[in-house]
Amino acid sequence: MIKKKVLVTGGAGFLGSHLCERLLNDGNEVVCLDNYFTGQKQNIVALLKNPYFEMIRHDVTMPFFIEVDEIYNLACPASPIHYQYNAIKTVKTSVMGAINMLGLAKRIKAKILQASTSEVYGDPDVHPQPETYWGHVNPIGTRACYDEGKRAAETLFINYHKQNNVRIKIIRIFNTYGPRMHPNDGRVVSNFIVQALRGQDITIYGDGTQTRSFQYVDDLIGGMILMMNTREDFTGPVNLGNPVEFTIRELAEKVIQLTGSRSKIVWMPLPPDDPTQRQPDITLARKELKWEPEIPLEEGLKKTIEYFTSII
Repeated sequence: MIKKKVLVTGGAGFLGSHLCERLLNDGNEVVCLDNYFTGQKQNIVALLKNPYFEMIRHDVTMPFFIEVDEIYNLACPASPIHYQYNAIKTVKTSVMGAINMLGLAKRIKAKILQASTSEVYGDPDVHPQPETYWGHVNPIGTRACYDEGKRAAETLFINYHKQNNVRIKIIRIFNTYGPRMHPNDGRVVSNFIVQALRGQDITIYGDGTQTRSFQYVDDLIGGMILMMNTREDFTGPVNLGNPVEFTIRELAEKVIQLTGSRSKIVWMPLPPDDPTQRQPDITLARKELKWEPEIPLEEGLKKTIEYFTSII
């Protein structure tokens, strides 16, 4: 097997650190780029002793120069609390980050994968969401800095491919959970687990009937790598997510059961532009990547609860 040199932006984040670990285990050399806005050094500290792993503190809104074979562009805060904290910075990270990484890929003739998001579909009026659906996004809403930033990044990727023959891959990531999630990221899985372990009330926004599809992080990382290795003329975008839908209330009850918590469920108003349904159509991933999620929710939640128990 040929050892590839791979750059992972956002490599100290939740998803990035798992990707770095998997790429190293597969025999590659990995350069991790992160400015630690939401990434954490503890996520990659175990990798630092590997001679084929390198960590560089850098912000993707600034140009970066390196020689690599592949680039995974994951850099961007991805939870509402973090991406709304500095909305302008979020847009710049998506757009300037894409421009800088695509410029790098163009110069060094590297293959580049964009970690896009199911948020490009907004609050969808098509269900489940296929890649052909253009979305239903509020361009001036509180979530727009993230949604529109990621949509613009996809546009840039497609145009660099058409105009400059850059070898691109685009994935759209649906709700993903697992160890190394940030305990304060405000996402539903980490929120519920942290609240349950602390014996606090579990807060559900809205009436709890809104649905999400949860995939375990290992399934996603496998899909990412398969996508990077697809044939040259296949660029995506491809949905990577779990097509099995759960209501938010069902998730809360499952977390209470698995943690043995005495937490009670309390109800809060739904935030603006929060999607009522989110479920991927993964027909394309099954066809082109021969991929679908394998880890059931209960098994993944147990591993995630184990992780949060160790850090709380």
